[in-house]
Amino acid sequence: MAGGEGDAALPLLEEKPQVYFDGCPGCAMDRRKAENPEIPYGLFFHTWIINLVTCLPVSSLFPFLYFMIRDLGIAKRVEDIGFYAGFVGASYMLGRALTSIIWGILADRIGRKPIIIITIFSILVFNTLFGLSVHYWMAIATRFLLGFLTGSVGTIRAYAVEVCRPEHHAIGLSLVNTSWAIALIIGPAIGGYLAQPTDKFPNLFSADSLFGRFPYFLPCLFISIFSFVVLISCIWLPETLHTHKLHKKEHPESLIAYLSDSEEFVKKYSTSNKNKGLLTNWPLMSSIFLFCITSFDDMAYSEIFSLWSESDKKYGGLSFSSEDVGNVLLVTGASILLYQTFIYPYIVKVLGLINSSRIAIILSMVLLFTYPPMANLSRPWISIVVNIASVLKSCSVATVVTCSFILQNNSVPQDQRATANGIATTLMSLFKAFAPAGAGVVFSWAQKHQHALIFPGDQMVFFLLDIVILFELIWTFKPFLDVPKQSSSS
Repeated sequence: MAGGEGDAALPLLEEKPQVYFDGCPGCAMDRRKAENPEIPYGLFFHTWIINLVTCLPVSSLFPFLYFMIRDLGIAKRVEDIGFYAGFVGASYMLGRALTSIIWGILADRIGRKPIIIITIFSILVFNTLFGLSVHYWMAIATRFLLGFLTGSVGTIRAYAVEVCRPEHHAIGLSLVNTSWAIALIIGPAIGGYLAQPTDKFPNLFSADSLFGRFPYFLPCLFISIFSFVVLISCIWLPETLHTHKLHKKEHPESLIAYLSDSEEFVKKYSTSNKNKGLLTNWPLMSSIFLFCITSFDDMAYSEIFSLWSESDKKYGGLSFSSEDVGNVLLVTGASILLYQTFIYPYIVKVLGLINSSRIAIILSMVLLFTYPPMANLSRPWISIVVNIASVLKSCSVATVVTCSFILQNNSVPQDQRATANGIATTLMSLFKAFAPAGAGVVFSWAQKHQHALIFPGDQMVFFLLDIVILFELIWTFKPFLDVPKQSSSS
């Protein structure tokens, strides 16, 4: 009889009361998640499309940056184009690095939605102005301001896990990551096919039209129109930040309602004092540094690849057109999407996060040694080989980046996620700011040293990239990388 009474009382002891505050958008979202255990595909899609429009201004620039710098008349010699092109890419990342932590703090204070709206509006304005650039410094300034006002890069990751239940966090983060892969498909296609429309579509665009005077305005305008549509859709974007204040004297039921999930409640209040200083949280910071080194490699590679492939063969390049580069990046983006959706989860499940990253890094190192000899191939083999190498290189980078995201999110409690993502975005942007500038300087130097006895120009460029990747590999070992307990079994 006593056993029966104990069994009957057990559910009452385990059940946690759910209390929600009227008028609080965070509580409204928690209530929605509690009542609907299904995956919120609608909110995931909205998050995905917002991150896509944030990535497009970056990815669409690669196919035509070389020609834009040339047409602006800044570089008098072909060998100097890479030098000036690097600073255009760096200006965006520098602007983003200066404000990402501030945007993360603001997102924790005033909400996720206002930061997202400000970001999309800045894309609408400054991306359009960039397409109308007639001077080099105007291009630099508009890209800098675009990065300066881009605050949703870290915020959107926090938002993606706040609109779903804990068991769906992995899906939310993976969808955010795949939006960059889609941007690598759509962006280069927009930049490669819509740039210089009077040359490519003379029947539609005359040389005397606006698009004749500003040959790189059409791809920027296209992205700005798309961003305007997304901006309007943000009217229906729900906020997830809790607006009520919690105090230690407040009833525990209210605290449980604030977090909805009892396990998350225990995690938050048992580790909040321990993890107050994010900068001293080495599992977090070490995973962020791995992310930064990988991002530096990826940005430098992207800058060098577009410049190298479009430069003349006498300078060690491939003599590709902007359409050729767009095609390569389009195939690469589609491959990354398929890889991250269908292949990556199984690789990580079998090998784990760290071993998967190490194998991917080693693959990148091997691939870069094969790039300089590609210039000696003839068509169509050169296109086939370049596409295969680019796909494998980008998939290896995507592996390390996604693994580092998982490590970062497992290193902090939920209430610190937006700020942690802001720190990651700031440091990553700093690395990405130096990457294109440094890559442009190195590439410009390489153009002038094509006949060196040891490591001629193009070989030296890819050798230096391999040095960066070697540091990336070393960082995956202790004591540099400290894996959080939640990820140690992954």
